[in-house]
Amino acid sequence: MALNKTEVVDKIETLENGTIQVRTATRIDEDGVVLSSSFHRHVLTPGSDLSNEDPKVSAIATAVWTPEVVTAYNDMIAAQEALV
Repeated sequence: MALNKTEVVDKIETLENGTIQVRTATRIDEDGVVLSSSFHRHVLTPGSDLSNEDPKVSAIATAVWTPEVVTAYNDMIAAQEALV
């Protein structure tokens, strides 16, 4: 009977404004039977550093974050900050 801890990116969602939501599952299993699971989520905005991201996340971000998407996101943030 061996306990194993695995972490896997199990959900990647791309929103309309180009942000990417990433969920990582941490699972504890014993002989293939999952005993416990917990989740961590983080959000990436267009143009974020991808050097520490899962390869699947990087591939999606590279496909989605065209120069036009990054510019539109930055313009949206600037417009919101101008209102404050």
